[in-house]
Amino acid sequence: MTNGSSIRPIQTTGRYLVLLPEEDVRSGMSALTDSTGVRDGIDDSAISNLGVAVVALDPNQLQSLNTAVAGSQPILAAEPEQIMYAIGGNVINGDTANYLQGYKEGVTNLVDSLSNGLVDSLSNGGVTPGQQLTTSAFSNSTAATWGLQATKVIDSSHSGAGIKIAVLDTGLDLTHPDFAGRTITEQSFISRETVQDLNGHGTHCIGTACGPLNPPDPSSPMRYGVAYNAEIFVGKVLSNQGSGADGGILAGIDWAITNGCQIISMSLTGPTFPGTPFSPIYEEVAKRVLARGTLIIAAAGNDSLVRDFFGRPIKPLRRQVPPAPVGRPANCPSIMAVAALDNQLQVALFSNGSINPDGGGIDIAGPGVDVYSTWSTDPMTIPPPDGLGPSRYQTIDGTSMATPHVAGIAALYAEATGKRGLELWALLMRDPQRLALPSTDAGIGLVQAPV
Repeated sequence: MTNGSSIRPIQTTGRYLVLLPEEDVRSGMSALTDSTGVRDGIDDSAISNLGVAVVALDPNQLQSLNTAVAGSQPILAAEPEQIMYAIGGNVINGDTANYLQGYKEGVTNLVDSLSNGLVDSLSNGGVTPGQQLTTSAFSNSTAATWGLQATKVIDSSHSGAGIKIAVLDTGLDLTHPDFAGRTITEQSFISRETVQDLNGHGTHCIGTACGPLNPPDPSSPMRYGVAYNAEIFVGKVLSNQGSGADGGILAGIDWAITNGCQIISMSLTGPTFPGTPFSPIYEEVAKRVLARGTLIIAAAGNDSLVRDFFGRPIKPLRRQVPPAPVGRPANCPSIMAVAALDNQLQVALFSNGSINPDGGGIDIAGPGVDVYSTWSTDPMTIPPPDGLGPSRYQTIDGTSMATPHVAGIAALYAEATGKRGLELWALLMRDPQRLALPSTDAGIGLVQAPV
């Protein structure tokens, strides 16, 4: 068998993203129609704030568009529209997670007892006499998940009150009891699908970013949400199957800006390969959004987990070196890219890294392994990878799970300081927990909540 990264091939829709001048969108639209001859079928749902149109073109029309981009016409850039994906895996339901946590702790105690604590951590590849076993630095408790403990969320006096967080994902289970009574604004950007989450991924991310202080369901033994008083904006930009096109994602960003959201959380990615530059259109969009006082936070991607010849994931004791590059659009310099850490504050085996010199850097890290949060209970929900049925809570891995930790904590800073946009970015980068990890893996360090 041969090993390789899990980067999926790039998939395009046949349409093109066209970036127009922010200060003169009307002239840009006129140039677009004049150069291509296309009058109908232009998707302008990301025009009002972002200045991006989406259009289907035949080869001749595309050549005319490229000529316009290269010339003096007010069309700044064009690129193929790609498909983006939800990123997360290894789902375990709440009851199973609690059982496995107890089992894991029992095994750890047994190993400590048998070895008198004189073995090396399994993460170092084997047993070495004379060294102390490295046990989990953090674990879930009856008070809160390990991630909320590690990021100091449980010590924060802030709740995200007055802050609007847009989570662009697979939607939300609107019937989930943990979100009852919350202020929720919703919109679907997926044709023929409502915001109701039949995937689970979006509900999990929203739970982490905005879940309640005290979960009302007695089956949830701990707090898992960060900004429990934030206003939730649910933008369904990924289908129930977990994928969506750039046009819908950009329309979701535009919608979030229209609604005054200060933070946009995107646990989604498109494939990026070594040497691939970042998207100039997403980068310009991020700059325009930052200038309006909104911070986009996105997952770095989970492509560093190697796979065998049959495409099955392999979980080695050590991470693939070099890792896969940060995915699109998190690889844009003006989008905050989030890596995933485990509960020993080591970089997750699957987490992508900073290997492309042209953008693509990891900015910050968050908890992304064995993350417990809400899940969709809708009976039509697609079964998770382990085959278990719908459950109110699941434990899952991914840079997708690290991202809403950072987004929720950004809301705490926004409430505490009134800072927005680039100033909010600077606050998140000012107070992290520094780690004994390369910045290419974990950026500035583990995000920390304001006290």
